[in-house]
Amino acid sequence: MKLAERMSRIGTESAFDVLVRARALEAQGRDVIHLEIGEPDFPTPANIVEAGKKALDEGWTHYGPSQGLPELRDAVAEYICHTRGIEVSAANVCVVPGGKPIIFFPMMALLQEGDEAIYPNPGFPIYESMIKVCGAKPVPVPLVEERGFSFDLDVFRKSLTDRTKMVVLNSPQNPTGGMIPPEDIAAIADAVRGRDLVVLSDEIYSRIVYDGGTPVSIATMPGMFEKTIILDGFSKTYAMTGWRMGYGVMPPFLVDPVNKLMVNSNSCTASFTQRAGIAALRGPQEPVTAMVEEFRRRRDAFCAGLNDIPGWRCAIPGGAFYAFANVKGSGRSSKEVADSLLNDAGVACLNGAGFGAYGDGYVRFSYANSYENLMRAIDRIKAWAG
Repeated sequence: MKLAERMSRIGTESAFDVLVRARALEAQGRDVIHLEIGEPDFPTPANIVEAGKKALDEGWTHYGPSQGLPELRDAVAEYICHTRGIEVSAANVCVVPGGKPIIFFPMMALLQEGDEAIYPNPGFPIYESMIKVCGAKPVPVPLVEERGFSFDLDVFRKSLTDRTKMVVLNSPQNPTGGMIPPEDIAAIADAVRGRDLVVLSDEIYSRIVYDGGTPVSIATMPGMFEKTIILDGFSKTYAMTGWRMGYGVMPPFLVDPVNKLMVNSNSCTASFTQRAGIAALRGPQEPVTAMVEEFRRRRDAFCAGLNDIPGWRCAIPGGAFYAFANVKGSGRSSKEVADSLLNDAGVACLNGAGFGAYGDGYVRFSYANSYENLMRAIDRIKAWAG
């Protein structure tokens, strides 16, 4: 049977494709260092696990409200008020299974044929994929290495048209680890404030920042909360990728459409995981601090090693847990580098072009692996590079 035309427009994540190839090599007896998948290698903090077990014992195994448990939405609202310095309530919060629904649902609710959506490139590939599925036109704006992988603001301003209905921001950013500086956030807000559009601000890495950096949410800019969706969740901050729990904080006019899409797709987020989410937000935060400090130690050593490789350079990321190495001086394409590192050196990484055309010439490594494995990977890359 012929598939619907929209399926020709849907993309995927190259990380999972590379993981499959890496597992196939391991099945043949090869040793592979996995630096392709972007998830913390730390255990979920014990107090959160205990809260999940307690919830199961107490019978939190049935349907809950599609918008999320009121107690968790209260906790999320308190957290957003504290971390962003803006006033929100539980009524602004929608809890969903993972962060991706807060990409998909608002796009489904807002974008249609003839609309345009601006998104960062290189960027998380699901942005472009979902824009296309909704029938809108994806408009990539390059992230510039020389600007810390922030937008080229001139290109951004020129990309805005009367058809622009959404702007996607991501800071700290996947795949570059870059952060949009406050002055750029202010400039973007000034450019869009008077326009009939919505900003989707992907802030899933907001707690994973280094060197005293503090990401600025565009929702904090004057007049922007009423046209901004904050995407955040538990996967990265609390090492809860398998728990599948994220949330969106959004203007009131979007809450009902997002809830309707939730009803039609997932019904609700698992109740016992939501109880664990309350423990995550209101419990001790020391495990998060310790995890970020270890990521910083790994970042410093791993990026220093990459910068020792002839023809390579790697900007020091300000957040997230990715090193986005420029390999244009190596004499090989980024695809050749990524494929050969996996097949010949046993180091799994990603071709930057998998994150968009402007990622060509770069390779992405996740340093969410042990310090020892990262140093082994550097040794292998140096030996491979000759």
